[in-house]
Amino acid sequence: MSGKSQSRTAETMSREPMCALTGRHAYDVQSVQFRYQSNESHAASWILDNLSFHVQECEVLGIVGPNGSGKTSLLKVLARLMIPQQGRIDLFGRDVASMRQREIARIVGVVQQDTQQLFPFTVAETVLMGRFPHRPRDRWAGGFGWESREDVAIAEQAMMTMDIVHLTHRVVTGLSGGERQRTVIARALAQTPKVLLLDEPTAFLDLEHQIEISSVLRRLRDERGLTVVLVSHDLNLVSQYCDRILLLDHGRVVRLGPPKEVIEPEVLEFVYRCRVLVDPHPGSGLPRVTLPGRPVSSKT
Repeated sequence: MSGKSQSRTAETMSREPMCALTGRHAYDVQSVQFRYQSNESHAASWILDNLSFHVQECEVLGIVGPNGSGKTSLLKVLARLMIPQQGRIDLFGRDVASMRQREIARIVGVVQQDTQQLFPFTVAETVLMGRFPHRPRDRWAGGFGWESREDVAIAEQAMMTMDIVHLTHRVVTGLSGGERQRTVIARALAQTPKVLLLDEPTAFLDLEHQIEISSVLRRLRDERGLTVVLVSHDLNLVSQYCDRILLLDHGRVVRLGPPKEVIEPEVLEFVYRCRVLVDPHPGSGLPRVTLPGRPVSSKT
């Protein structure tokens, strides 16, 4: 690993944020219930069942839980990509239901799990698309050509942040999964959002880039006051890089709090229905999850 990666890792392990928590809530989720429409005669079960919690401004919140627990659905509801049947969600004090999608896109950047690109845009063009919500309404050129020098500068900075400048002229459809993931995150950063929602942001990435992206997210939180909400199956990643963890099961909140209050063996065993080992990470002291050792065969 490079010296730069090691220094960023050490910086990330230090849990002292440069930005001060303001006490404001980026999100207030109140009694939210959501389910997909069912064609059957009986109503489908709730995917999100009476969820109530808040996301603090300037924090990194990790959302974890078993498959089918509602993690991705929750992220889409927060982005107003899907509308809950009941409850209310406030974004910096405003009811999301009363906001237009364009307005939300100026505040919230979204990185979904499926980043498959069908059209042969270059990396630079793809990242520049993140500036679209900020396009003045009177500057429509029927396609590209609407961007200003400021838009280009912001897109270039986002590419530098995600270390993809060398891919500027590459076609997105020819990138590896990891390169494409970093490109999509850069596009979201080009929106200059206050909140970044990410679904499995380190999927398809090798170990170095997992650490790099996790470190970048915390650095953006520290330096720009960005609020980050990320969904992950990696309990160790959220334990080491998130300020708080929201643990879901069957669409309900099981526990919400700092890693040491959520990553507990009895809690994880109840939710995941399997035995795990939890001990302090030797570098950070934060909880670390490992699987039980494989029994040694008695056969010689």
